[in-house]
This record gives sequence, C-alpha cells and structure tokens, in this order.
Amino acid sequence: MMPDGSFIVRLARTGGSIRVERDDTILGALLRIGIRVRASCGAGTCGTCETPVLAGLPLHRDQILDRTDPASAKSMMVCCSRSLTPEITLDL
Repeated sequence: MMPDGSFIVRLARTGGSIRVERDDTILGALLRIGIRVRASCGAGTCGTCETPVLAGLPLHRDQILDRTDPASAKSMMVCCSRSLTPEITLDL
C-alpha cells in the first residue's frame, strides 16, 4: 500500500492496471472500468468474488480466508480486501 492508502491492481489477463484509492474497493474500481467480477455479499462473507493473486500480498478483510495460512496469499476477496504491497496482480 502506498503512503496515501492507495494501491495499483495489475490485471494479468485483460492487461492494464487500475488505482484503488483509500476509500474504494477493488470490486468498485473494476466495475467502473467495465470488468465484471462475480460478487454477492460485498462484505467478504460469501466467497463469491474470490480472485487468484499472481503477485503482491493481499490484506485480507474477509471472514473466509485464514490470514495466518501462507496459502491464503494466493487469492483474495476483491469486495473488501486490499493490498499490503503498492501493487498487486490479479488473474483477471
């Protein structure tokens, strides 16, 4: 994450990147640029928006993935989770 709380999401399959501001979500930023992601609850409780992480470290704010399990760094819930690193690459 950058000092202002924002971060960059790189989109591996579709190309390009988006900046997610401190008061925004990855899901919201994706929807604004026309990238559709399956989502339901918006709070990280259902797992519908789970997305593979290819690079970077997610900051899990969901209720599903175990933050202490190293395997949890391989995916994230884009409705509520953020990035611990200035950039994160998703399989989108």
